[in-house]
Formats: sequence, structure tokens, C-alpha cells
Amino acid sequence: MWLPLLAVLGLILLYRWYRQSQILTNLTNKYVFITGCDSGFGNLLAKQLDKRGMKVLAVCLTETGAEKLKKETSSILQTRILDITDSKSVCSAAKWVSTIVGSEGLWGLVNNAGCGVNFAPNEWQTKEDFSMILNVNLLGTIDVTVNLLHLVRKARGRIVYTSSAMGRLALTGGGYCPSKYGVEAFADSLRREMRAFGVKVAIIEPGAFKTPMTAWETHKNNLIQFWENLPAHIKESYGDDYYKQSILALEGLTQATSPRTYEVSDCMEHALTAVHPWTRYSPGLDSKLYFLPVSYFPTAISDYLLCRSAPKPVQSIS
Repeated sequence: MWLPLLAVLGLILLYRWYRQSQILTNLTNKYVFITGCDSGFGNLLAKQLDKRGMKVLAVCLTETGAEKLKKETSSILQTRILDITDSKSVCSAAKWVSTIVGSEGLWGLVNNAGCGVNFAPNEWQTKEDFSMILNVNLLGTIDVTVNLLHLVRKARGRIVYTSSAMGRLALTGGGYCPSKYGVEAFADSLRREMRAFGVKVAIIEPGAFKTPMTAWETHKNNLIQFWENLPAHIKESYGDDYYKQSILALEGLTQATSPRTYEVSDCMEHALTAVHPWTRYSPGLDSKLYFLPVSYFPTAISDYLLCRSAPKPVQSIS
């Protein structure tokens, strides 16, 4: 009884592997626009696509990042400075892209630029703390997409979003998780709208990888500053032990990172070059084996798993 079922399952997996292994040809003349190329996944993807012979338009936040990337890539790759939270800067970059790609359009738009700080309890933060993250990760990403979408439609190309495993399972307070949940929702709605135009939209949901965004010292200093700025009555409610436990928990989160960052950029490359790209990619064992499965659990179970080892406030009822 089980043998036929296993045979059918094996054939399904083989078909899925074969289907996803098909890669488009003649991509060397295609333009790809990537945000957030100073470091991390965007920087690595820009180098990979450049080696592949694609025409990369890599935007960085800093001159230093742009200059360093140019030294490490071919003369075909072009760079530009872009602050995605500045609409004038986004509009200017969109005109620059339009001038370059012309009637060919833009094959790939990779929305990778992001900010991953302020991992702290929600009550410790202000509206401005949330806005800072949302303006980069969500509103800036939407602004870039809207300004370049007509060029992607012209090429019947691909749009890729760097979300997070924490866009499926909210692990911490602050604006990061809401911003990534928002990216997921925006990408889902856009994918359905663009289907009739032949544009494919993919979402990358990485687990914890070792990048400048996961630097422990930055997160620790932010948490310390939040605690020091709290009113006395809030400090009393949480207690010093909660604060110390939060420091240790955050350290564990940032230290348990994978150095295999190429797993993320490989997913991005597949989304841009495969005949049949996936809708969602989950690079990282933690994403595949923990975040993704737990996100499908009943709420009572996922809450238990996330709360059982979380810091306990001094005024806790349990």
C-alpha cells in the first residue's frame, strides 16, 4: 500500500525539481535594478548577476558603498545613490533607470533595501521609532515599486521582495515585524494585479543570516537606550531582571546567524532567472524548520512556543 504512495510522491518531487531547474536563456541583455547594495544580500546579488553578464543597476545609500562595489565588479555594472525614504530621490532614480533601459524596459526589480533595528518591547517605543522602520522597509519599498512598475510591465519582468521569516511569525516587538508583514501583503496584492501583464512577483523570507543588520553591538546599544529612556513606572512594571533577560535573549537571536548568505542571494537569482520561479522562498534552516512550520500552527500553540522562554516581567500574573 505504501510503496505506490511513495512512488507517486517521488515522481511529484522529481517533477517539481525538474520544473524549477529550468533557467531562462539570453539574459545577458536584461537590466536588473537592486536596492540596498552597500552590503549584505543586495551587495552579494549585484556581484552574482554581474558575473552572470546581466546589466546591473545597483543603488546604494552611501558613496562609500557604491565606490567599493564598483571596484569589485565589471564596468557593465552601474551604481547610484538612493535614499528610498526620500520620494524626490526615488523619482530621480526612476528617471535615471528609464533613460538607461529605454524601450526594452526593466527585467528585474529587487527591493532589498531595509532596516532591522529597534528589537524591543512595543511599550518601550514611540510612534517615531515605529515610523523610522516602516518608512524604510515598507513605505520606501512601495514608493520604489510604484515608480518603476511601468518599466517592469514593459519588459514582462520580475519583481523580488526581501521580506523575512519574521514577516510570517512576529518574534519581537517594534516596527520590524509589522513592516515585513506589510511587505508580504503588498507583494501578494501586486502579484495578483500583475499576473495579467505577465509580471512575476516573488517574496524572499530569510531566517537569521550574518549581515551588518544582525550586528550584536548595534542591537544591544538600541535596547540599552530604550531602557534608559523609559519612565520610572514602566521600568517598575517590567523590572531589572526582565531587562537583563531581554539583553541575553537578543544576544542569542543575533548570534545564532548563518554565514551562508549566498543562500539568500541564490534564491533572489532564481526568482529572476528561472522559467518558473517560486512565489515564496525560505532560505535558512531556521526559516524552513521553525519559523515557517510554526506560522501554520494554531495560535495557542505558536504563542506557547514563543512565550515559554521569553523574559517575564516582575509584575507578571504567572
